[in-house]
Formats: sequence, structure tokens, C-alpha cells
Amino acid sequence: MKSVALYNLGCKVNSYEMDGMRQMLQEKGYRIVPFDEAADIYIVNTCTVTNMADRKSRQILHRARQQNPEAVVVAVGCYVQTGRDAVEQDPAIDLAIGNNRKKDIVPILEEYLEMRQGGKKLGDKTLQGTTILDIGHTYEYEEMRLKSTAEHTRAYIKIQDGCNQFCSYCAIPYARGRVRSRGMEDVLEEVRGLAEAGYREVVLTGIHISSYGIDFGQDSEERKGGPTGYDGHSRLIELAERIQDIDGVERIRLGSLEPRIVTPEAAERLAAIPKLCPHFHLSLQSGCDATLKRMNRHYTAGEYYKSVELLRQCFDEPAITTDVIVGFPGETVEEFARTKAFLEKTHFYEMHVFKYSSRAGTLAASMPDQVPEPEKTRRSAELIALRGLQSEEFRRRYIGKEARVLLEETREIMGRIYCIGHTKDYVKVAVDVTESRERGENLINTLVNVPVRDFLTEEILM
Repeated sequence: MKSVALYNLGCKVNSYEMDGMRQMLQEKGYRIVPFDEAADIYIVNTCTVTNMADRKSRQILHRARQQNPEAVVVAVGCYVQTGRDAVEQDPAIDLAIGNNRKKDIVPILEEYLEMRQGGKKLGDKTLQGTTILDIGHTYEYEEMRLKSTAEHTRAYIKIQDGCNQFCSYCAIPYARGRVRSRGMEDVLEEVRGLAEAGYREVVLTGIHISSYGIDFGQDSEERKGGPTGYDGHSRLIELAERIQDIDGVERIRLGSLEPRIVTPEAAERLAAIPKLCPHFHLSLQSGCDATLKRMNRHYTAGEYYKSVELLRQCFDEPAITTDVIVGFPGETVEEFARTKAFLEKTHFYEMHVFKYSSRAGTLAASMPDQVPEPEKTRRSAELIALRGLQSEEFRRRYIGKEARVLLEETREIMGRIYCIGHTKDYVKVAVDVTESRERGENLINTLVNVPVRDFLTEEILM
């Protein structure tokens, strides 16, 4: 029985696919071991969202080679897809598998092992080019179905792949291809199985989930159409409405949303789904229209704000979170000031603040007026400080009230036992369960109502 060590980099879609590969390998008899142990096979699910992600992917692959020089080192995923030449030349890598071939990890691996053991000439690292597809002309959704996930209470469900947006800073459409949606019945069947296995919360995830279903009924020529292929409508809400009826599912959470999906009708339909968590991540990137245009984002700051207001009209104090990039090429002091003013006006529960990182092969990498790194750092610090103030203000609303919490993990802190979990709007709560544990009770994966007395300490947040 060969041992396999797995390492995942990147987004929740990568995590889902890694869980799928782990499950397929286990079903075929491979023994899964920790990555820092000696293994016969190392599989690294790579990321390419930034140049730094490429570097991290290479570092992990090289670490695998150092841990066991005789092992088979397999690079999988986005870095393989966009950096094929570098992968082919890297002596640390034995086998390279691109996106939309992860579902075939076992037969590909076994074909390679058979050739290696038989002393056959291995050729290139892609088995004569068969393990990396032309992802830009791939229209089939890569089917996987999970029976369990790495988390024990919350299941991330991949519902689509690919992106048609082509933001000027992003390489993901080149790594993941065009939008490909998973069949609705297949999603529902997986959710039913995970609910029966005890998962209480499902999170719908993908590369651009707001585009879920726009490709249903399209032929290959239609898929080659305009650069975005998105008109603000999708089957995503219908999918959430149908998951609502599945027994055992207590919560439905949506991944990152395109702001344009939030129309008056959409907001009302979302609010009519009782199990839907009032937690919406609307990707912003900039609050300045000129910057948004250079980014090739397909909305204005004003249109984004209308989407937020629609959600706040239909939900009682929803948690709105976002992403912001500072120091995008050409972002002047005045443009940054407009973004900061927009963030102050909109008031988010959480903001993920990123310093712009040049990504080779994207339009933004060659744009003039690149912002110096020290200035990016200064702007980032300003927004991180604002984030802390806004987040505390949102969470302070819970003080003195009762919260309903899904308990997810246990930690011992200063001699007491706490269960850590989240509310529907994803506020973290710690519940002292010392006495319950002494009575032999296990509260993990239960929903409890608890009074909120104070803020979490940094020790609990770590």
C-alpha cells in the first residue's frame, strides 16, 4: 500500500478538490499520511493567483522532493495550468496535472507508476500532453462528489468553475477557463448525502458563483461569445431555494458574490430563504470609479452601494464583507481617498485588504504608474485600521444579547474548555463548556443559544 502526502494551497475551490482527490485515493487503497512525513507520493494542489502564490507552490514542491528524493512528486492545478514551461523544466516535479483532470488523479497516477516501475521511457511530465487540457476551450464541468470534508460541521460545496470576467489584474480565467456549472440535481444529491452524514451548514463555493447556470443550454459557440457572458442573472438563488428543503441542513451560506447579482427581485428572494445566512461577501476592490474601470470591473461604486442598500432593506443588519486592493497601477492619492471615503460610508463587517501584487501575464502588470511598495504599505495600514473599527462596531451589537451559535471546535484556554463557533452572520463566539465536558457531553456540531457578554480575547481569536 503506497503512502500519499497531500498539500493544498489557495482557495476554497482548491480545498474542495483536494478533499475529492483524497477521497478517491483512499477508496483505491492509498494510505494518506501527513505532509511532513516520508511518503511514496507527494501531491501538491497549487495556486497561481499572484506571483507569490507561484513561488509558494514551487517551494512546497521542492520541500516534498527534499523529504524523499525517491518519491513521486505530483504538481496539480492552477500553477501547472498557467506555468507549464516552468513546470516542465523543474527537476523537483515528476508528474504535472492541470485543472479539469483532478477527477482523474488515480488513473493518471497509476499509469505513471506502471510506466515507471516497468522501466519505460516517461517522456514529459504530462504523459505526452494528456494531463493538461486547453482550459480555455474546455466546457465540461469536472464532476466530483464528496462524502465528507476536512471540516466536521461546515461543508463547502463546489457548484461551478471558471470565470468570464477577465479583470485586468487576475490570471484566474487563464488557469480555470470559462464558466462551467455543475448540474443542479448533482449538487442537491451531494448536499443530501452530506446532511445525512451530519453536516449542519453548507457553503456554496466556486470561482464565480454568481455566474452559476449561465452556461446551461449554451453550445460551444455561444460560450465563445462576449468577454463577460454575465447579465446579472443566474440560477444561484434557485439552487439555494431548493437546498432550503433538504432535511438536516440548518444553514446555507453563499461564497463571494458579484455585486450586480443583487437586484431588488434577487434580494427579496434571498430574504425569503429562512436557512440562508445573512452574510454576504460582495467583492469591491475599489471605491473609485476610475480605478474600477482600469481593473475592468463591470460596475461603478454607486451601483455597488445600491446592492448593499438592497440587502440592508431586505435583511435585518446583514453582515456585508468585501475585498479591497490598494496600490493598483495608477491609483493616485485622490483615488485612494475616494476608496477610503466609500468604505467609511458603506461600513463593512469585515474587509480583506490586499496590496496590489503584479501578476505576470495580466494586463495590469504592464500598466504605467505602478505604485511604490512603501506607499502600498501605508495605504494598506490605513484601511486595516478602518477595518478594525468597523468590525468591532458590528460585533458590539451582540453584547448583551443572545446569539445562536454553531459550535465547531474545542480549545483549552487558561485551564477552561471552550467551544468556538459562529453565528449566522459569521461572528465568532466562544462558549465555556468546561462543566459540560466534565459531564461527558460533546457539544461540537450543535446549535446553541448563548448570552454574549464581552469581546473575544486575542488568545481565542488565534
